[in-house]
This record gives sequence, C-alpha cells and structure tokens, in this order.
Amino acid sequence: MKKIVVFSNMYPSVEHPTYGIFVKNQVELLKASGVVIDIQVIDNPKAGKVNALLKYGKWFASSLIYLVGNRKNLTLTHAHYAFPTGYISLVGKRLFKLPYVVTLHGGDIDKMPKKSPRIAKLTRTILQEASHVITVGERLKQEVVTSFGVSETNVTVMSMGVDRTVFHPLERAAIREELGLPENEPVILFIGNLIREKGVLELVQAFTALQKQLPDASLRLVGSAKSAAFVEEVKEYITTHQIEGIHFEGTKTQKELAEWLAAADVLALPSYHEGFGLVALEAMAAGAPVVASDVGGLSYLLADGAGILVPAREVESLQQGLLQALSGDGAINVAKREEIVHEHSYEMILEKLLKIYGEIERTR
Repeated sequence: MKKIVVFSNMYPSVEHPTYGIFVKNQVELLKASGVVIDIQVIDNPKAGKVNALLKYGKWFASSLIYLVGNRKNLTLTHAHYAFPTGYISLVGKRLFKLPYVVTLHGGDIDKMPKKSPRIAKLTRTILQEASHVITVGERLKQEVVTSFGVSETNVTVMSMGVDRTVFHPLERAAIREELGLPENEPVILFIGNLIREKGVLELVQAFTALQKQLPDASLRLVGSAKSAAFVEEVKEYITTHQIEGIHFEGTKTQKELAEWLAAADVLALPSYHEGFGLVALEAMAAGAPVVASDVGGLSYLLADGAGILVPAREVESLQQGLLQALSGDGAINVAKREEIVHEHSYEMILEKLLKIYGEIERTR
C-alpha cells in the first residue's frame, strides 16, 4: 500500500480540540499500524453561510491541488461524510481513477440530502461510485441500501471505535474527589453539543421531576454551546423554575471526558436522532450505565439490555429510565455491554478497516 489521503469536514485544532476528534483518532490509529496517511481537512467549526462558503471553497481548492500533485503516489482516498466531503473523492476517481472509501456518520444521510434534490442526487452518485461505503450504524446501512441503491455487499457497518486505553473504569471515589464531586451525590452526566436536537431541554425537565425522588442528585452538562440562543433558553427555564443542581461544565479533553464518565452514575443521551452515538460507547467502556433515546444507531448499540432505551422527546419516560439506572436494580446487562465494547474496540475497528483497504488495493 502506497499512501492514503483522508478528507474530512471535521478535524480538531488547538483552538477546537474536540471538533471531529473521532476522525483524528482513526487517522492516528492507522498511522500507528504503519499506514502512510495525509490529511486534507477543515478544522474550523464556525457556522453561517459566508463562513461555510469560504472554508469549503478553500478546502476544496487545496484538496484538488493535493490530488493533482500526489495522484501517482496514492492507493485510495477516504472521505468522512458523503456530501460535500465525498465529492472531492468522486472527483479524484473521475479525473485520476483513484478508488475511494466513504464513511457516513448520520447527518450526511439524515439531513443533507433533504436540503435539495441536487444534493440528494450527488449523494447517491458519491455512494454508488465508492469502492466501499462504511456506515457507523446498522440503521444507516439499511438507509444506504434501500434509499440510495448501494449493494449490501459494498457496505460495512463499523463505528469509529473506542480507545480502551483512555475509556475504562476508574476508582470512582478518587476521581470524584479530583473533580470536586460529592462522594454520595447521584451524578447524571450529559456529553454533547448543547443544542435542541440532543434533547437537552427534555433532560432538564426530566431531571426536575427526578429531584422529587432524589433531591441530592445533580445534572452535569458537558459540551460546547453551539447554539447560544438555545443555551440561553435552557438557562432561562432553569431560572424560571428555580431548579438547583444543574451545572454547565464546558468542553473537555478526551482524558477529562473519560474521568467524568468514570465518575458518573449514568450518562443521559436523549437525542432526537443519532447516527451511532459514540459517547454512549465511551460511557459503556468506562462502566457507566447509559440511558438514551431509542433512535438511530443507539437502538442497536444499547439493545438486549446493554443500556436503557426510552422514546425520544418523552420527558416522563426519560425520567423513569434515569431512575431505573440510578436504582442499580440490575437493569443493565453487563456481559452484553462488555461484548459490545470489545466489538467496537480500536483493535477490531483497525482489523476491519485494513481489510477493506487491502481488498481495494488488490482489485486496482
């Protein structure tokens, strides 16, 4: 294998260390195994039409120049997200006969094609011309096969994986002391972007109802305030209803997230939709019970008692799910949870990915 270039519209930087960290982690995993990789990525999370046009325009031009200069040294390209990122891989195939792999993360199938018929058509073309399509969840695979006409044999379900050297159980009392958390306080943890679609407001409402049974409980919200207006709405709700015990903890590094997960009594992930739900897998690896919406990849990840699934947007069901997890009454199938964590470990992910790359190289 000569060299691979990874294209991604999300990648971390010094200023934004968690932005697309899962892509960087996979790149580093591949490099450690001996694969030679270059990256052409966007590390600027700024939203807005003008920002989007500028950053995507600059990235596309840079990526095209890269392909022109390196086409003879490349085995294949690997795009994360179908559109717009996968489009540069499609261009590379048509201009230079470079095969490509595309990894789908959820929004590129659930949201992007619905923006316009042209994007939907391009997405279909990108997926159908790919040498292989990777989906982070089973539901996404079914969508790709049934709605975009991709052969089932050309699609592999493979999450971004969990690094068990980072996410694993820790001594709770010591970690809580380090984080300044009371030893006997029930801690409900949320990790993710603080946006409406993550079910944050419903979580606040469920927590409020839960306090009647567990007055000492606290809710810790960890993540980026991507929507300042929504965060203000949540804070106004908290103030208006005089809710105590809710703390906005800001963003954290991977190491810090692992500590918070090891210290928590339960991770809540009440998303409206979720391609896979990587943070739920990380919580499972850290030994934290997970209560999540029965949507997307979460429905498969937490099946058979590996976690507690509740209907999305239903506050009362969410409250009951949290109470069930906090009661510790055997609601979680620990053996099943461990089986799933092993299945999604970096070692297993690397094995699958290298097999896909190898098969493409052999058929060139």
